[in-house]
Amino acid sequence: MNYNRGGYFINIMEDNNRIDLSKYHNALSRKHQIIRMLWAMIWGLFARPLPRSIGSGWKRFLLRLFGAKIDSTAVVYSSAKVYYPANLIMERYACLASDVDCYNVDIIRIGANTTVSQGAYLCTASHDITNPLNPLITAPIIIEDQAWIAADAFVSMGVTIGQGAVVGARAAVFKDVEPWTVVGGNPAKFIKKRILKA
Repeated sequence: MNYNRGGYFINIMEDNNRIDLSKYHNALSRKHQIIRMLWAMIWGLFARPLPRSIGSGWKRFLLRLFGAKIDSTAVVYSSAKVYYPANLIMERYACLASDVDCYNVDIIRIGANTTVSQGAYLCTASHDITNPLNPLITAPIIIEDQAWIAADAFVSMGVTIGQGAVVGARAAVFKDVEPWTVVGGNPAKFIKKRILKA
């Protein structure tokens, strides 16, 4: 970008000056913020110190106490971060592995026999960049049965990962993923069909 051409730099500055975050308003209620604060303390004190997948029943109990809908076979690793348990649904044998960041400002549903691997980031919120006040926007993430979100992958708000799909390591997914496909890259693109061998 050449800033020396005919006032181009000045035009950029004028456009940037239209955004005034001093008027930003947090759309989340005070009650929501208090629940999150309590949740962070409870998980930090009574679950995070446990080794990896030890104490699964206890962790499910804590999550349910704060409103999560979790099957009795689901597993949440101790280092996983769940932003707001009431927006989490986990079905049979679903798993949130180590260091998963489940930023569920909106609903996240993880289907049966689905794994979200180490360091993956599930993000249900962003900001409306067409509005000078950058208001919060949200949309759910649906991960259907038998899918696999591999290590360090990013899944964006409003995305559905189809049944049996695989999101490759460090992929960034901004659009729905078709069932029984493998995607990878940033942005994620189709690599091949997923075919199970008997």
